[in-house]
Amino acid sequence: MKKTVVLGATPNPERYAYLAVKKLLAYGHEAIPVGIRKGEIEGVPIQNGQPEISGVDTVTLYLNPEHQRDYYDYIFSLQPQRLIFNPGTENPELMRLAREKGVEVEVACTLVMLSIGVY
Repeated sequence: MKKTVVLGATPNPERYAYLAVKKLLAYGHEAIPVGIRKGEIEGVPIQNGQPEISGVDTVTLYLNPEHQRDYYDYIFSLQPQRLIFNPGTENPELMRLAREKGVEVEVACTLVMLSIGVY
């Protein structure tokens, strides 16, 4: 199972980031929601700021490109193996930086990947 940071998490159950945390947990992955709003998803507290997290396999993005720049250093400090750009989060600059650092880049939907068994 893959420890996954969901960056852009929200306590709003109608948002895709919320659904991603819920589905990751349902599929047995360790999901760590990180966002700006306090709350929880399926009993897992949303961490605020840029918390230190070790053993991260994947960071899945739910932040639009304009807000991602503030998180570049944070994302790479997590030392992920993979960075998933969900629809609407595509960012050529961050993709290039990730590839330069040897991080696998996927432009995909976390929810679909889980559903079809390719996560």
